[in-house]
Amino acid sequence: MYFVFITNSFPWLTLFVILPISAGCLIFLFPHKGNKIIRWYTLFICLLELLLITYVFSNKFQLDNPLLQLSEGYKWIKIFHFDWRLGIDGLSIGPILLTGFITTLATLAAWPVTRDSRLFHFLMLAMYSGQIGLFSSQDLLLFFIMWELELIPVYLLISMWGGKKRLYSATKFILYTAGSSLFLLIGTFGIALYGSKEPTFNFELLANQPYPVALEILFYLGFFIAFAVKLPIIPLHTWLPDTHGEAHYSTCMLLAGILLKMGAYGLVRINMELLPHAHSIFSPFLVIIGAIQIIYAALTSFGQRNLKKRIAYSSISHMGFILIGISSISDLGLNGAIFQIISHGFIGAALFFLVGTTFDRKRLVYLDEMGGIGISMPKLFTLFSIFSLASLALPGMSGFFAELVVFLGIISTPKFLLISKILICFIMAIGMILTPMYLLSMLRQMFYGYKLVNNGYSYCFDSGPRELFVSFAILFPVLGIGLYPDFVFSLSVEKVESILSVYFFK
Repeated sequence: MYFVFITNSFPWLTLFVILPISAGCLIFLFPHKGNKIIRWYTLFICLLELLLITYVFSNKFQLDNPLLQLSEGYKWIKIFHFDWRLGIDGLSIGPILLTGFITTLATLAAWPVTRDSRLFHFLMLAMYSGQIGLFSSQDLLLFFIMWELELIPVYLLISMWGGKKRLYSATKFILYTAGSSLFLLIGTFGIALYGSKEPTFNFELLANQPYPVALEILFYLGFFIAFAVKLPIIPLHTWLPDTHGEAHYSTCMLLAGILLKMGAYGLVRINMELLPHAHSIFSPFLVIIGAIQIIYAALTSFGQRNLKKRIAYSSISHMGFILIGISSISDLGLNGAIFQIISHGFIGAALFFLVGTTFDRKRLVYLDEMGGIGISMPKLFTLFSIFSLASLALPGMSGFFAELVVFLGIISTPKFLLISKILICFIMAIGMILTPMYLLSMLRQMFYGYKLVNNGYSYCFDSGPRELFVSFAILFPVLGIGLYPDFVFSLSVEKVESILSVYFFK
């Protein structure tokens, strides 16, 4: 094995990948009971990483350039033709910034965690490195390694700091995700061996390579199964409600805000960009699945007694819009899917944070046991209402433009017949009608009315400075990109045109 530096500029992306996990290793040198020091140290590392990412991207990333930027390459394992290859473009910059932002706030949300604090915060920093590494990977094997790096931290975070059924949920999570990763690994080596004249994992060399139709379809299905579990896509979604139902709410913020988006990112980066012919073949079926998912998850969410599971199914429903946008094969549709990735990352993380703060005070998670919380906690009631309205796509908030642009993408795509587009839009519209029904019903059950017995918590402390800071920190970008969506579109529009050029000019 050898390791040779072959880039001409400072390796910023490598620094972003190794900084969190390296700093996390130092946590074990801290005193075992130094919870306050550990919390501040972890928050400092996350904030430092976010500020560095923001500074470097704002000064070195060119929005009008669809090509790979800040590229770094390191020769690593010669026998596998494996390089440490990183780079960013319009597809990856948004998820990377989202990762830094949500992880920093999730660290602040985990402030009450005191049991095994060193291990808990190390796992969060390890997840940080894995997520940044995945979104910036330009080598297929490195992509797989970063994909796998997420599994152990999430498993431990659920199994050690979860609820009563945490072991069941953690086991179900690892079985689903690790099992699907086998398909990702097989596809990775398959496409590396047959994608070019010489074995390579380099994304740039694998792009636009011709394959026999049957082989390309086989590769596509293998990658799709892996990403369908992580996104998730029905019927491979059942791990998500159980995981959200038992995980600590700071872990839920990372799951809803970032982890699910890894599946959507993989669909675009690998299935859509590397295997365009197969994606064109499967796109009508994926649009149908996405439309069904919107309706199915919305109806299922309406019947959930567990508050966290209701929001989990809401996330699954919103992932249907991402799948439809990716499968529409249109500029507007794909830009809308990327916008929805960012929008739901903020909104989903905020809702799970508010659920967690409610549970900290009331020790209740079942909706039929709640009621009248709005009287004793008006600040929490207001914040919950605002983010619920954002989730149901209220105009002026980020969710509105995300879903609207996906609608326009389906209408404008030349891929489908007019009657098919009308039917898909009708089904999506029904899903948008169901969304306020289960969200407003949730608010009614939680905050309105009266409860004679409420687990002894008749009056509770309302949201404090920490909770208000986290909530408003997420609310500002939700409102900001809702009022000025061009900021998000400007990140991805050039890259989207580059991806779709293969479909229209092949």
